Amino acid sequence: MKKHRFFALLAMVIVALGFSNQAYADSYSNAVDVFKKSPAVQPFFENAYGYALFPTIGKAGFVVGGAYGEGKVYLGGQVTGTSSIIKLSIVWQAGGQAFSEIIFFLDKRAYDEFTKGEFAFDAQASAVAITAGAQVQAGTKGVSASATAGPATGAQAETSYNKGMAVFVHAKGGLMYEAAIGGQKFNFKAEKTQ
Repeated sequence: MKKHRFFALLAMVIVALGFSNQAYADSYSNAVDVFKKSPAVQPFFENAYGYALFPTIGKAGFVVGGAYGEGKVYLGGQVTGTSSIIKLSIVWQAGGQAFSEIIFFLDKRAYDEFTKGEFAFDAQASAVAITAGAQVQAGTKGVSASATAGPATGAQAETSYNKGMAVFVHAKGGLMYEAAIGGQKFNFKAEKTQ
C-alpha cells in the first residue's frame, strides 16, 4: 500500500511540474533553443553524429525516487525514433524537479548503442548542467563531462565525449537534492517508414 501511495505522489509531482509551464514543457524547439544558446553545448550541435532530446523529464522522491520523460532521437537533423527514460533510485533524496536533457552521440557506434532498443547509464553517470550557478561533474565508464558554471556567468564548461556520449541537462523548475543521471534507462522505438 505504501508503494502505491508513493507512486501516486510521484505521478502527481511529475504532472504538476510538467503543467507548471505547459507550453514550454512539450516543445522540442524550445528545448533545442535553450541548449543551443549555451556556449558549452554549441560545438556538439555542429559536430555530433546525432542526439537524443528530452524536453521535460519529471523527477520526484523522498528517499525512494523516480524520473520519467519522453524524447526524440535525431540523426542528420531528422527524427529517427522516439525514446522514453525511466529511473528508479533508493538514495537519499528529497523534492521534485523538471529538467530537459540532451545526449550527443559522437559517432555511429555510440548512436547504435543507444538505439539498439534498451540502453542504461551506469551508476556513476552525471551530466553537465547548463543552468547558471549549477555545477555538476560526471565521472563514469559510460558518460563523462564536467562544468564550472552555466552560460549566464560567462564561464564555459569543459566538456568532452566519453565512450562516444556527452550529456547536458537544463533545470526547468523544482528542487531536488540529487543530480546524477546514473541508472537512467532508455527504451528506443524506431520511426515507422512509409
